[in-house]
Formats: sequence, structure tokens, C-alpha cells
Amino acid sequence: MTAFFTPEDLLAHLARLGITTETVRHDPLFTVEESRRLRGTIPGTHCKSLFLKDKKGQLWLVVAEEERDVDLKRLPALIGAAKLSFGKPELLLQVLGVTPGSVTPFALINDKENQVKVVLDAEMMEEPLLNYHPLTNEATTTIRSTDLLRFIAACGHEPYIVSFDGGEAAPQG
Repeated sequence: MTAFFTPEDLLAHLARLGITTETVRHDPLFTVEESRRLRGTIPGTHCKSLFLKDKKGQLWLVVAEEERDVDLKRLPALIGAAKLSFGKPELLLQVLGVTPGSVTPFALINDKENQVKVVLDAEMMEEPLLNYHPLTNEATTTIRSTDLLRFIAACGHEPYIVSFDGGEAAPQG
């Protein structure tokens, strides 16, 4: 089995990239509902990440503001995918090295074979500070949206920035 980055490895990697983050440890959170209780204690926009697989086998990581409705029937037309469904937990662990409840754009650090296409919510990316789990659902890490793009590029991925309200997908490079 491939060795995956730990949360500590991730934070050290971000620091090596010159990316400043703030991490708050907390009880494990598995859902957006559970994470809402942190409001007021962690600044920035709270986000969700969906690990998806299309009918042709392409893997997708869709990252959006937690309140954003991600319509899986409409999304394929926006991003050029086949019919989408949620990826199985075993595949998530195999490719991104995380378990359900810990899905995060930070897991791209573990996608050494560049198997996952990344889709970022355009409205989310307009926010200055974003919050994601740092490979574990027992912490939340705040990062600048511009630094998230730097991190994703350093992982060898070119994200699509998409308006889920109907805008077209455009790779950011």
C-alpha cells in the first residue's frame, strides 16, 4: 500500500510552500450539520468536498461552499463529465488516502498519479479565507483562496473553476 501524507506532513508541506494556514483541532466531524457548531470560532468560509466518479471511470473532487447545492444531474454538463455518482470509500482511501468525512482538497497531495480532476466553486473562490479538513475530520485548516490554488498547482493539478449557477468550466493555470 502507498504511504500517504499525514496531517502533520501536509501542514509541513504547506509551510515549505510558503503558505500560511491556521489549524483548529476539534472532535471528529462527519457532516456539514455537525461542522456548523464551529461557526463563530473559525473565521472564513466553510466548505464541503465531494469525491465522485463518472460513468466512464473518471474521478472528480468537487469542492464548494458548504451551503451550495451541488446538482449531480446538472453538474456533468458543466464540467464535461459522464453521469456522476459518489465514489466508494475504498476507492477514496486508495486514491486520496482519506476516509469519508475527511474528504478535502488537501488530499490531492496523495494523488500521485493525477487520477482526480478538481472542480472548485467559483463563488467559494471569491472568498478570501476557506476552511477544509487537513486529511482528518478532527481538525479544520483555514487557507487563503489564492494559496489553495497554489497548493493545488503544486500537487500537479489544474482545477476547473465553475459557477454552479450555470457558468462554464474553465481550467485555471
